[in-house]
Amino acid sequence: MTDTLARPAAPAPQPAPPARVRRARRRTGPVAWVLRVVALLYVLGLVALPVASVVQHTFADGLAPVLEVLTSEDFLAAARLTAQVAGIAVVLNTVFGVGMGILLVRYRFPGRRLLSAVIDLPVSISPVVVGVALILVYGTTGWFGPALQDAGVRVIFSVPGMVMATVLVSLPLVLREIVPTLEEAGIEQEQAAQSLGANAWQRFWRVTLPTIRWAVAYGVVLSLARSLGEFGAVRVVSGSVAGESQTLTLFVNDSYQEFGPDAQRAAFAAAFVLMAVAVVLIVVIAALRPREETS
Repeated sequence: MTDTLARPAAPAPQPAPPARVRRARRRTGPVAWVLRVVALLYVLGLVALPVASVVQHTFADGLAPVLEVLTSEDFLAAARLTAQVAGIAVVLNTVFGVGMGILLVRYRFPGRRLLSAVIDLPVSISPVVVGVALILVYGTTGWFGPALQDAGVRVIFSVPGMVMATVLVSLPLVLREIVPTLEEAGIEQEQAAQSLGANAWQRFWRVTLPTIRWAVAYGVVLSLARSLGEFGAVRVVSGSVAGESQTLTLFVNDSYQEFGPDAQRAAFAAAFVLMAVAVVLIVVIAALRPREETS
């Protein structure tokens, strides 16, 4: 029996530094500082300064004139109409987004990719074009306009047309949040529920909906933000009559184009309200995103 020398053990590999540490080290370089400054100036010039300017002009004469605008009949009518149109649009887009998301992910059929591409079309073209297209279809000289007019249904220059325009420009926002979540979740849980005797409705309420709940919430917030701020398509199909078919965005535009300090003050006050709502929605989105990612 011969003695052999034991081969020295190879040193254990050192664990790689965490990605967070590596990123932190890269950020200390001069290039990172330049990028930070450029990004800061970019956001400051395009977002912070305009927002600060609107706030400054809104409260330049104190709080009393702002409250006077916010309690005026035209502003309240525009706010009610905005809430009505945006609320209906969000409900329709939510129902459509959930149903179409399940259809596109869980089923395979001819034309599936084409249907998915067509759904994205309204947000790929100008909202003004969307408004013109609705007039060509539902206007008094459009495809269905005369028949609807004979039936006593008015679409263009009324609330239904405004709702349709808002729905179209925000159509895929809920859907595009749901589809990735459904694809990642797979169908194993639904198949298990089916094997235990659950019907389609029970599987939806007890398996599918809890799986996509945060995606639905995030899509609803995005759709609401888009619906509240819509201008181009609604402008084309509404007529923008004060107190009747004028949303808050139209109220801002029409007031700002008028002459006189009162009209300008009304425009700034309404713009401030829209910005405040947008900030609240951004906070909600920021609160929902981590919960969606960790669910």
